[in-house]
Amino acid sequence: MSEMQRVEVEILGQNYTIRSEADPKYVRDLAAYVEKRVKSVEGQVRGQDPVKALALAALYIADELFRAREDLSTFEGDLPKRIGAMVDLLEAIVPGRR
Repeated sequence: MSEMQRVEVEILGQNYTIRSEADPKYVRDLAAYVEKRVKSVEGQVRGQDPVKALALAALYIADELFRAREDLSTFEGDLPKRIGAMVDLLEAIVPGRR
């Protein structure tokens, strides 16, 4: 297990200290992604309220996460069927190899 490190990040002009075992560059990349998503939704928020912009960005990021999980689940569900089909093809090419 890695050692906890403190990583300084800035989101919307606010400084945050994050304690994490992750690589500091990774933590900074996460913060940059959050800031980018917030900036992409700022036009949708009336009055330029940063809390509302952060909440909307969080919803979009959560949506991305849920969709990615669903895609992975679908792929993993198809995997045994695909492997079985590949085994059938290989057995048709090289019979009696089981």
